Amino acid sequence: MCLLLMVIALFAVSTFCYSYQAVSEGLVFSASLSSYPYREYALTFVGFGSVLTLVASVSYSKRSKNYV
Repeated sequence: MCLLLMVIALFAVSTFCYSYQAVSEGLVFSASLSSYPYREYALTFVGFGSVLTLVASVSYSKRSKNYV
C-alpha cells in the first residue's frame, strides 16, 4: 500500500514538473527544453513510478497466492 501511495505522489510531482514553464524573457514562449527546465526530472519520476508500480503488483500477487 505504501508503494502505491508513493507512486501516486511521484506521478503528481512529475505532472507538475512536466508542465512547469519557466518565465522567459520577451513575449515569445517556445516549446524548447529551456522553457521547460524540469521535464527531464518529470520523465525520471514517471519511469521510477512505473517500476514501483510493477514491484507493488508483483508483491501483491505473490502475497495473495500465499493466502489462498
